[in-house]
Amino acid sequence: MLEARGHGRQKGHTEFYRGREYTVDLIPKIKLEMVLADDMVEKAVQTIITAARTGKIGDGKIFLTKVDDAIRIRNDERGDSAL
Repeated sequence: MLEARGHGRQKGHTEFYRGREYTVDLIPKIKLEMVLADDMVEKAVQTIITAARTGKIGDGKIFLTKVDDAIRIRNDERGDSAL
């Protein structure tokens, strides 16, 4: 999990601090990166959707990409066994 900042369609908002108005352009976000075996991908996607969906702008996006191989440096394991 990585902390990230952005604004997407929310475009930030204004707040007041000690009587002064300021604009918050970058809203705190969370970025998850996972490498999963193929048979676990759909379950993980559905779990994230169930936990994150509010139905409002800012729910986020899921990007899926293929990983050609995984290699555990310690013992040269490859593929799913390296995960």
